[in-house]
Amino acid sequence: MPGPHDREPGGRRDGSPGAAADRRAAAAGEPGRGEVFQYAVLQVVPSEERGEALNVGVVLHARRHRFLAVRHLVDGDRLAALDPRLEPDVVAAHLDAVAAVADGRGTGAIAALERSDRFGWIASPANTLVRPGPVHTGLCDDPRAALDRLFARLVLPPSIDG
Repeated sequence: MPGPHDREPGGRRDGSPGAAADRRAAAAGEPGRGEVFQYAVLQVVPSEERGEALNVGVVLHARRHRFLAVRHLVDGDRLAALDPRLEPDVVAAHLDAVAAVADGRGTGAIAALERSDRFGWIASPANTLVRPGPVHTGLCDDPRAALDRLFARLVLPPSIDG
């Protein structure tokens, strides 16, 4: 007889499927509800050799909600602690351009692509200063609220009082 911590491959402790989907939904704060979304954290990586990064934004795509958006923040103090040579205005301009592509407002062929293609472009590593982390998935009924939750959890500095 299986113990309380034994799991079927890909299943919950009780052996039913869906544990991974439940974890993703819980990450979005809406367990077991909503439509699938994908997101990636945008990071400033001033030196590949040092392996240091600062989370500066989140891009979220929810195809069925017809939603693609970037939320970002460049904290000059945190950026200077990472690398004092980095100019916050340069990083912010790059992130503004990424957000414009997500919104379809950017100039050029990339901004004219479909939402899912623009997400693929934003989420693919192509820049050494600002780059996306791995793509994750979740479930939500309100992609804007999910983006706000992820931004608060993954980009904003942790508060001292919890």
